[in-house]
Amino acid sequence: MDGRTIAKPIVVATLICGTLDILWAVILTVWRGREPAAMLRAVASGPFPSATDWGVSGSILGLIVHFTLMAIMVAIFVVAARRIPALLDRPWLAGLIYGLVTYVVMNLIVVPLRFPAAWPPSALSISTQLFAHVVLVGWPTAFVSRRYMRG
Repeated sequence: MDGRTIAKPIVVATLICGTLDILWAVILTVWRGREPAAMLRAVASGPFPSATDWGVSGSILGLIVHFTLMAIMVAIFVVAARRIPALLDRPWLAGLIYGLVTYVVMNLIVVPLRFPAAWPPSALSISTQLFAHVVLVGWPTAFVSRRYMRG
């Protein structure tokens, strides 16, 4: 498989997963009575701590950070599937496992390191994040990868 073969599933899965995941985050944010723009600034504040004070540009940066992280997560799966083609044989299982892996990395390692107050997560946070990582990231990534890498 050449570079073009992995580029297309990375781009397509990033757009699908990134859109589904950010829509889910907006729904949860509104449900909690908060502003989506503030949520996006909070996302941007991961790598850029002062972004919470940047207004619209901080919110736009949050969207860029979100899609960048999604592209990284998707690319890791696609590269793994290129090296281990058996991952594409059972996308339901591969997506489930990868969703769980991304949940652990993001919510039990990355987020607590940057935002210690987020630990320990609530039961609601665990359930909504597991849903997002498995259903909105893991499974679409696995199925898009299978679609484009199996021809």
